[in-house]
Amino acid sequence: MRGRCGERARTVVLAALVLLLLASTRWEGAEARPAAWGHLGAGSSQRARNVVMVMCDAFDGRLTFYPGNQTVILPFINLMKRYGTVFLNAYTNSPICCPSRAAMWSGLFTHLTESWNNFKGLDPNYTTWMDVMQKHGYHTQKYGKLDYTSGHHSVSNRVEAWTRDVDFLLRQEGRPMVNLTGNKTFMRVMEEDWQNTDKATSWIRKEATSFNQPFVLYLGLNLPHPYPSPSTGENFGSSTFLTSPYWLEKVTYEAIKIPKWPPLSDMHPVDYYSSYTKNCTGQFTRKEIRDIRAFYYAMCAETDAMLGQIISALSDTGLLKRTIVIFTADHGELAMEHQQFYKMSMYEASSHVPLLVMGPSIKAHHNLSNVVSLVDIYPTMLDIARIPIPQNLSGYSLIPLLAEMAEDDVSSRRLHPPWVLSEFHGYLSADPDELTNIATTFPEVTHFLDKKLRSIVNYPRISASVHKYNKKQFINWKQSLGQNYSNVIANLRWHQDWLKEPRKYKDAIHRWLQMNTNE
Repeated sequence: MRGRCGERARTVVLAALVLLLLASTRWEGAEARPAAWGHLGAGSSQRARNVVMVMCDAFDGRLTFYPGNQTVILPFINLMKRYGTVFLNAYTNSPICCPSRAAMWSGLFTHLTESWNNFKGLDPNYTTWMDVMQKHGYHTQKYGKLDYTSGHHSVSNRVEAWTRDVDFLLRQEGRPMVNLTGNKTFMRVMEEDWQNTDKATSWIRKEATSFNQPFVLYLGLNLPHPYPSPSTGENFGSSTFLTSPYWLEKVTYEAIKIPKWPPLSDMHPVDYYSSYTKNCTGQFTRKEIRDIRAFYYAMCAETDAMLGQIISALSDTGLLKRTIVIFTADHGELAMEHQQFYKMSMYEASSHVPLLVMGPSIKAHHNLSNVVSLVDIYPTMLDIARIPIPQNLSGYSLIPLLAEMAEDDVSSRRLHPPWVLSEFHGYLSADPDELTNIATTFPEVTHFLDKKLRSIVNYPRISASVHKYNKKQFINWKQSLGQNYSNVIANLRWHQDWLKEPRKYKDAIHRWLQMNTNE
């Protein structure tokens, strides 16, 4: 079900509330897991549990269960499913990198963190769940991509976010493309991620084994996010799906589904805006679409191998039996569904994330259909560490859903509601391709969801705040450039379109700046 949208993508609030009430799914033929894991109930005298979290970037959560898991071989995700629990309906709280990660590290919804775009995140000194665990005696370590504080990403990225209310359409990305590198033995395609995985593995083997206190380790990966595309110019975007034959062999081409696209003229204005700015409104052959999706799945296979290296290190050192392992992502990847790539959409491919948990006291071979989201990570981490959970968090502990044996105080925990909130401040269904708007078909459900959404967040007020923030930030940036403004703005990622009609686009920005923001 889609939220209500205005006519123009730049002026719409995409604060979508997803309410899913699904029947639970049982996985037959469960195998016994290692007896060494045992159970860790409230009265257990065993050592406190370690936690290892691997968070990747842009991983479509639907690949962790049927039928999505038929497209690519993911042995270590499958291992986590066999010996742990997979959430079938886990969602991002904002389908864009920094806002999503800010929600995960803070346990708060996006309208509370005010992380409106990739430039606006948490304060660097914000107290995260890892900070709290450290104060309670946990050894803590982080490697790789974090991306939850303010001030990062390119100038193009932030200016594009600030000008979503401007009445113009400009392509902001290179055309999505594929690139095959190396040979059938070449594994380390994303070398930066592998180096961070190596560091985390070394830390497990050389340091974590000597700790007397529990530890929490975080590994952030860039994959399977598309790679930069320098050919698009100085301020290039990331539109290249890059892999090697080694990983491409893990993909079953026959199982790749070619998404259905409506004619451009039939697209909702929000979809057309997204498709155009992502440079996807041109002609694509079926082979091009299939290749983009295949290369993306191959990048997911490489991600899985990094997860596997961490699990193997825990197993080899004997730490796995007292360590809870969590695998998730900040958001998904459209991979040409709805004639788009990237994220920044409430469609399933963009908003559905993987969430798998494995370890002592966690149910094995278990599928959970409950709707959950990334803000639930914060209270879950504290619950694992038996630290009191603050009442002001947006999320809920997942331990009552995960625990093999209920602990004594489980009845005192807040139960997770049957909904999750996901927000994108830039502009679900029996219909698997998400091509039919069913909001008018089910007015009672639509009314219920809108009422529930308004009880959680005053989205007209939040929308007005975002519009004012965008304009203020743009004005400050423009003034900081002085005489260089015209040259700088013309040569951002949208330069190919801008330079064709510079006066048109400058005038559009001028009109926007002259308008009062009194929503």
